[in-house]
Amino acid sequence: MKIVVTGAKGQLGQDVVKLLGPKHEIYGLSRDQLDITNEADCLQVITDINPDVIIHSAAYTAVDLAETNEDIAFRINGDGTKYLTLAAERVGAKFVYISTDYVFDGTATRSYKEDDVTNPQSVYGKSKQAGEIHVQAISSKHFIVRTSWVYGVHGQNFVKTMLHLAKTRDSLKVVNDQLGSPTYTVDLVTFLEQLIQTEHYGVYHASNSGVCTWYDFACAIFEESGVTIHVEPCTTEEFPRPARRPRNSSMEHGAILANGFEDLRVWREGLRAFLKEYQG
Repeated sequence: MKIVVTGAKGQLGQDVVKLLGPKHEIYGLSRDQLDITNEADCLQVITDINPDVIIHSAAYTAVDLAETNEDIAFRINGDGTKYLTLAAERVGAKFVYISTDYVFDGTATRSYKEDDVTNPQSVYGKSKQAGEIHVQAISSKHFIVRTSWVYGVHGQNFVKTMLHLAKTRDSLKVVNDQLGSPTYTVDLVTFLEQLIQTEHYGVYHASNSGVCTWYDFACAIFEESGVTIHVEPCTTEEFPRPARRPRNSSMEHGAILANGFEDLRVWREGLRAFLKEYQG
C-alpha cells in the first residue's frame, strides 16, 4: 500500500513512518517537502506520488499559542486540511484526518460518542473542527480519528515533562479535575494500520482505553518509573492557561467496536510499554 504521511517529523508522524515503513511504501513528508497551506503544492505533490492513502498528522498543535495566532492555526488546520483533502479526492486516495478531543466543550457527564455535537471552546479546537468539516464535505473515502492526550518517544509531551520535572523538584501540583484518556502513539498507529486497510469510513474515537485525570496520570508515571516524588492534586483554576481545556474529554470507542476493530489497550499498559521503550 502506498501511503503519504504528513507531519512526518512530528510526534505521531515519526511513529507512523517507523512502524508502517517495513510493511508499506511510505512517503513521510515534512513541512520542507510539502507546504499544506499551498493548494497548488498539495495538488502537485499528491498527484506525483499518487498514494492509496494519506495519513494527515501535520497540524498546528500549540494549544495556548493558538489563542493569539488564530490566523495561523486556521490556515494550517483548516485550509491545509482542505487542500490536502481536495488533492486526495483528485487521485482517489483514502484520507485519514487526525483530530482531537478539543472539538468537544467538555461539559458532558459521560464519555463522548462519535456523533455527539461538537462545540470547541479554544481556537485550536475550532481550527481542528474546521478541518473535520472540510474532510466530511470533500472526501468520499475519509476516516476522522479523534484522539487525546497523545505521547510518544518523539517530541515533547506530558510524560516526558513529568519525568524531567521529577529530576529537579521534590513535589509537584497536577490538575485533578480534567478527565481524559492518555494515548500512546504506538497504540494509535497500530489502530490506524487496521483502519486504512478497510472501507469502514466515518468518525472514530481512538485513545487508550480507560479514563483518568492528569493527576492520576502523573502518579502512574512516577509509580511505573520507580520515581519518588510528592504529587499534590490541584484545580484547573489554580493552574490557569490561555486556552480553555475540556473538563471531560473522555471518549467512547463505539465505532471501533461496531466495525470489528481491536480496541486500544488500557492506558496504563500503554504507559508501561512507552516507559520501557523510552527508558530502555
